[in-house]
Amino acid sequence: MAQEQWTAVDTYIADLFIGTDFALEAALDSSKAAGLPTINVSPAQGKLLHLLARVQGARSILELGTLGGYSTIWLARALPPDGRLISLEIDPKRAEIARANIARAELANAVEIRVGAAADSLQKLLDEGRGPFDLIFIDADKPGYADYLKWSLKLSRPGTLILADNVVRKGAVADAASADENVQGIRKFNEALAAEKRLTTTVIQTVGCKGYDGLALILVTENS
Repeated sequence: MAQEQWTAVDTYIADLFIGTDFALEAALDSSKAAGLPTINVSPAQGKLLHLLARVQGARSILELGTLGGYSTIWLARALPPDGRLISLEIDPKRAEIARANIARAELANAVEIRVGAAADSLQKLLDEGRGPFDLIFIDADKPGYADYLKWSLKLSRPGTLILADNVVRKGAVADAASADENVQGIRKFNEALAAEKRLTTTVIQTVGCKGYDGLALILVTENS
C-alpha cells in the first residue's frame, strides 16, 4: 500500500510541477531501450537537484555516475550560460547513450562526459587544476562512496555543496550487521562524513516511485 501511494503522489507532483518534458522523457526512453538499469533519480528528485544547483548559484558542477544522463540534464539546466558540468562514467556504452540524450536536450556545449575509472578521472581533474567545483553530485557505486568523498574534498572549496544519493538503502543502512556491500559502503561513507570536521551534513529520507531511500546534503565549511 505504501509504495502504491508513494508512486501516486510522485506522479501527482511530477504532473503538477514538471509536466511534459520531451528531452527528459526521451532520455528515459532511450536509456530503457538500450537496457540500462532504471536506477536514475525520479522526476521529482531531478527537480530537487536542479533547484539545489540554482540555489547554490553553481557555475561548475561535477557528477560521479552519468548513467543515461537524466540527472545530468537536470543539473546542467541549472547552470548559467557560461557554466560547465563534468560527468564521470566508467561504462562507454552508458556514456554514448548519455551524450546523445544530452545533445538532444541541447546541452552538449555545457556538458563533458569523461569515461574511465572514477579514481583515474578524478586524479586527472586534479592534475589539470579543474575545480574547485561549486556542486558535486555522487551517484555511483556505493562501495566507492567513501573514496569519492576524499576526492570531492580535494576538488571543493568552503561553500561547495556535495550531494550523495541512495544513502538510506530502504532503511538497511541502520543495520550494522548487514552483509550487503552497498549498505556497508554507505555506512563507511556516512561514518566518514560524521568524522570529517571540514563538513556539516544531514541526510534526508526520501520516498516516492523509487521506493524508500535518502539523500545526503553536505556543505564544505573549511579548506581541504
